[in-house]
Amino acid sequence: MTTDSRLRLVHLFPVLMGTYGDGGNIDVLVYRAQARGLDSEVVTVGPEDAIPGQADLYLLGGGEDAGQMVAAQRLSQSEAFNQACAAGATILAICAGLQVLGQSFEVAGGQIQPGVGLLDAVTRRRQPRAVGEVIAEPLGGLDWPYLTGYENHGGGTTLGEAATPLARVTSGIGNGIPGPQGQAWEGAIQGHIMATYLHGPVLARNPAMADHLLTWATGLEIAPLEAPLVEQLRAERLAYATSGKLSAEAAATAKRRRWPRNKT
Repeated sequence: MTTDSRLRLVHLFPVLMGTYGDGGNIDVLVYRAQARGLDSEVVTVGPEDAIPGQADLYLLGGGEDAGQMVAAQRLSQSEAFNQACAAGATILAICAGLQVLGQSFEVAGGQIQPGVGLLDAVTRRRQPRAVGEVIAEPLGGLDWPYLTGYENHGGGTTLGEAATPLARVTSGIGNGIPGPQGQAWEGAIQGHIMATYLHGPVLARNPAMADHLLTWATGLEIAPLEAPLVEQLRAERLAYATSGKLSAEAAATAKRRRWPRNKT
């Protein structure tokens, strides 16, 4: 954490990369930090502002082609941002934010744009556009409930060896490029970068992810938080998203992986 003991959250370019309400993730982090007795400071960065280098967590949301290109250029040119990332700052990147942090991404007209290069991922245009609800099983030892969210993207992302998938898609598209065995992946993790195509906001729909990010950002063990309606809301979202498409095996696994009652 920063030396003044406050959790410093930086919202990057919301006027460019805020098409889908991803800024709500900052509100979730502030709320869940405060519930654990942690003070937070939120810094909003505009396209012409200097990017703070002293921060615990950066949020980069979704956006359109023009915003992506500006965001990629600004982040690549920011020595403070890249030094913070090299020092282990936590990043949550959503949808176009995932693409921007990668090696390159394709925009309308087939133009290939350089990304920031922090995430071992390449994004190209795909057809048809991925739109709809997603359910995905967390991977890499993440003992979370199934992830749910809403996707709306025209890119297909291939992960390189340095990045690992965040989750395995059970219903929906996710990254849009099958893995070596035909698996459908969603998102990516690399170091303290967590990237996903899920909107919702994703942290409101998946509080376990929010707590994981807080653990990274603070270095503290984040205790469970009482939230009586979480299980009810998750069950409703699973039912809506699957509409009977989830296999009996996957449904049973999803039920087993829910948090204990009244805890997130």
